[in-house]
Amino acid sequence: MKKTFLFITVVLFLFSSCGIKKQSQQHASDDEYYTCSMHPQIMQPGPGTCPICHMELILVKKTNTTADEILLNDEQVRLGNIRVDTIRNGAIDDNLVLTATLSADETKANSINARISGRIDRLYFKNEGDFVPKGALLYELYSEELNNAKQEFLAALERREKLDNSIIDFNRLVQSAKTKLLLWGMTEAQIADLEKNKIAPKLTSFYSPVSGYVTELPLMEGQYVMEGGMVMRLADLSSLWAEAQVYESQTGRIDRSAVARVQFPDLPGKEFSGKISFENPEIATGTRVSLVRITVPNNGGQLKPGMPAYVIIRNRSQRSLTLPLDAVLRDGKMNMVWVQAEKNIFKMKMVETGIESGDRIEIKSGLENGDVVVTSGAYLLNSEYIFKKGADEMTHDMGNMKM
Repeated sequence: MKKTFLFITVVLFLFSSCGIKKQSQQHASDDEYYTCSMHPQIMQPGPGTCPICHMELILVKKTNTTADEILLNDEQVRLGNIRVDTIRNGAIDDNLVLTATLSADETKANSINARISGRIDRLYFKNEGDFVPKGALLYELYSEELNNAKQEFLAALERREKLDNSIIDFNRLVQSAKTKLLLWGMTEAQIADLEKNKIAPKLTSFYSPVSGYVTELPLMEGQYVMEGGMVMRLADLSSLWAEAQVYESQTGRIDRSAVARVQFPDLPGKEFSGKISFENPEIATGTRVSLVRITVPNNGGQLKPGMPAYVIIRNRSQRSLTLPLDAVLRDGKMNMVWVQAEKNIFKMKMVETGIESGDRIEIKSGLENGDVVVTSGAYLLNSEYIFKKGADEMTHDMGNMKM
């Protein structure tokens, strides 16, 4: 009986010692710990399940990270879709997109002015937007002064016929009277009819010297017009101006020799090309904006003054460090990226950004050629850092960082 009891005691001691040895082997060493891939704040010295999600804990190695660094395990990198790329110098196009409005080309606008005062007895174009062909009858004017000049011309003709042999040169008198009629807007054909019929009509017809669309019509039938007063304004819409507003900070990016592309929300799928014809050298005091004017050919007459437009000015390509837009975290006060310091260790860095083109952004400073930058999952890294160390810690670390 004593021998049996002694045997059982020895067996139990051996089993217990094996269990203690196995348990001690399962505990992590000093440079390792067990954590949850979904909840990295769980850190235990031995294996088990996560008290939050009940997943099996995984073994990771401890590492020394600085305040602006974060360590992830392989599972976190996989689940967070963390991807990196090496930043290098590359070409980037400086595309400047501006909002604009179409307006008439003032260099092709014509003001039809009265050469003599009188009453507008009849207008033949009464609506803004009407097209006026060249040579079309515009209006009829009653002018007492012009009618008197017609009578003087007829009288000079009559005297020349009856008194041609006298010492007075009536040809000069006729030419002087004719020149006055020409200066006051009558045509050679009208004067020839006057000479032929010997009758001076009370109303004088005036014709358009150019073609265009009526853009201003300040007078109505029956109103008087003074000498030099505008009867109507005609605009040639064969080309238009796209006038775009440019902020003061953008003026240095404009290449005057560049060809601009002009797009219109009202004409989807259509694009017009034009050249920069004017850049206002003065900045408006109140709005801090300037004006850039692009001349756009209006082939087919599809474009109308007042239409909204987008102007895309593509300047010369330049070589610079660039990143995908999603790699840069911006909050209005600072621009930050995450770089890979070592395997699964990521470090935040502040950067100075430049121009944007498509899905790329220029990095002016803060990074060097060859840095390995997180291009996918930067926002998740940011959230994980705040989750582990807190938002206050991040603000403090970013304030101490230098580009």
